[in-house]
Amino acid sequence: MKIAFYAPFKPLGHKNPSGDLAIAHGLVSFLESRGHVVSIQSRLRARWIYFKPRLWPHLFRDLVRSLRRLRKDRPDLWLTYHTYYKAPDVLGPVICRILGLKYILFQGIYSTKRKRRFKSIFGFYLNRMALNRADHVFTNKLSDLKNLKRIIAPERLSYIRPGIRPLNFKGDESAGTAWKKQWNLPPCPVILTAAMFRDDVKTRSLAWLIQCLSLLVNQNIPFHLVIAGAGKMEGRLRRLAQQLLPNHHTFAGKIPKNKMAGFYSSGDLFAFPGIRESLGMVFLEAQSCGLPIVAFDNGGIPEVMKNRETGFLVPMYDEQAFCRALILLLSHPEVCKTMGARAEKYVEKNHDLYKNYQLFEEKMIRAVVK
Repeated sequence: MKIAFYAPFKPLGHKNPSGDLAIAHGLVSFLESRGHVVSIQSRLRARWIYFKPRLWPHLFRDLVRSLRRLRKDRPDLWLTYHTYYKAPDVLGPVICRILGLKYILFQGIYSTKRKRRFKSIFGFYLNRMALNRADHVFTNKLSDLKNLKRIIAPERLSYIRPGIRPLNFKGDESAGTAWKKQWNLPPCPVILTAAMFRDDVKTRSLAWLIQCLSLLVNQNIPFHLVIAGAGKMEGRLRRLAQQLLPNHHTFAGKIPKNKMAGFYSSGDLFAFPGIRESLGMVFLEAQSCGLPIVAFDNGGIPEVMKNRETGFLVPMYDEQAFCRALILLLSHPEVCKTMGARAEKYVEKNHDLYKNYQLFEEKMIRAVVK
């Protein structure tokens, strides 16, 4: 099939990596691997676009350009990845109505509380227009599925489990050993964490983790924390780690995607609170490499791991519970390895992108041929 594609929240090629971007790339890669031809219709980021008049000429330009292109080379459908109140799809619904194209949404989000706030009311109605216009809406988050059921008929709505390519995230002992030598790590259990150092919940999560681990330092529990990531909040995080975790931490910098499996293979467990984490692809990647997880029981994290089987989910901001989970894994290597092995099998069985997206492909084709 020929597929016109748009990602209004974070277009493909965006400079800042994130779980959303990883999912978008995974979706396009899967479709292309199945023989579909995917054409990017716009690289305009629509975040808060209704408050940014300077972007409206660019939006109109992409609208006209896309209409001309698709009239000459008509696609089988239009696919939009991720529309919600902050970044509603305002191109897809208009173009599909003018050209009579099937309109498919992947990761649509709906929240009625947004219409009660001035800052988000415009985005709420623009996003609802896109959702109502869609021939089929897919979501990879159960909480979003529940909300979407309020306005989308069951036959137009599907849940697809989030996934990664497990073959790209396999434990690599030699690569892990090489990273340890490069960082000159001491001979003790290694806790890994990873996030972009943005001035948001990512940095808040890392700061909370550092503060929590200081309790382990006070108890003389041996460990070393390795933090992967980069961003404008790095200075603040380095100062906090130096203050609370002296000689117990290493900043690894930004790790290339194709070397993340080696990064995960250098540790014994993966810990990241994940404040308001939508899904957290890093949790899938770490588990696929055989690491147990310690995180907050919030957001979409419970959808990508099994509590007390592949790791531990603890109440938000509960330092004692978080520390108990860490101490158990650090003090009992056999428990850590057993959970890690379960984690690897769990991802293979439930979160293989290729397997899960086959269901998406089948339903998408069915929506087109109706």
